[in-house]
Amino acid sequence: MKTIPNIEDFANSNNPVVRKFSDYLDQHGMRRTTERYAILNRIMNVNGHFTIEELQQMIDEDGFRVSRSTVYNTVELLIEAKMLRRHVFEGMQAQYERITLPHTHLICTNCGKVKEVRDPNFAAFMNARRFNAFNTDHYSLYVYGTCSTCARKLKRVKNEMTNKR
Repeated sequence: MKTIPNIEDFANSNNPVVRKFSDYLDQHGMRRTTERYAILNRIMNVNGHFTIEELQQMIDEDGFRVSRSTVYNTVELLIEAKMLRRHVFEGMQAQYERITLPHTHLICTNCGKVKEVRDPNFAAFMNARRFNAFNTDHYSLYVYGTCSTCARKLKRVKNEMTNKR
């Protein structure tokens, strides 16, 4: 069982992510609770995308009990604080990720796997792009197609069907 730091550990943290969340809570007159920081702590250790259900399971595995509504509400606070981003990929439930460097999402329409790709040329293009009467905050690009694993499976099935004829 992992140990969840207590509220004082978070309140005195020099971690910029924890500081940003603490400042957000203070600015909006919200309480700093152990549950909120336990959720933030778990999210800080997740690489990639996660669902609310997966996050809840990770927190439970850490030995910390927190209600599903607290998880949802804290995730919403982190989105409002611009620390998390919600993605709803076509035909899938909402997934979340920490806000990091801009990247493109490659989504397989067969298996649902999501891969992140950083393309410096595309990032440079987007950073140089200006829109009338609009200040760009960030961008998100979703590319749908077939991953290499599914493409091999589909090719194998197609070959088997052709050979049976």
